[in-house]
Amino acid sequence: MEEFVATDIEDIRKNSKLLINAIPYNVDDAEFMKPGKGRAIYRLKLRNLQDGSAFERTFHSGEKVDEVSVTSQEMQYLYKQDDHYIFMNTETFEQTFLDEALIGNKKGFLKDGTIVNVLLMGEKTLDITLPNFVELKVIESAVSNKTDTVTSQAKMVVLETGVSIGVPTFIKEGDILKIDTRSGSYVERITAKK
Repeated sequence: MEEFVATDIEDIRKNSKLLINAIPYNVDDAEFMKPGKGRAIYRLKLRNLQDGSAFERTFHSGEKVDEVSVTSQEMQYLYKQDDHYIFMNTETFEQTFLDEALIGNKKGFLKDGTIVNVLLMGEKTLDITLPNFVELKVIESAVSNKTDTVTSQAKMVVLETGVSIGVPTFIKEGDILKIDTRSGSYVERITAKK
């Protein structure tokens, strides 16, 4: 069962975790306003930790909210089995099965051995955080002309995880690329196919 503490709204800060209607939220921003008359107002920008949706909500001075304890655990991605992704705790070596729905679009940047941070509320997994950059091999690329050089033109390639991204035209099948997982974009070629 999730542990939460009734907390005064005045004590809530940016990156606090709240439980509202049994849904965990991150406080992305907290703004304090004191009108000329009446109670102080706290406007919070909240992000749902389960689906990423965001909204603003206003609270008044003296209100209580449920603050939850959320932890982060380092885990290593091992493999995919049916609709589950299997991760191993890097400290205890205990394995955890996560549903494909929870992984979402991040699956395109997960390859065996990738270290991720798993966000937990009690025993419930809320989200995974990928490293900012990963190195992935190009497994499929359109044939390039001999005249292709370093230009601003782009073409689509398929990486070893199955995700497609736009890259410069000089990238070939077999190249290892550095990919920014936050934007899903090409950063640089690490090694070229010989």
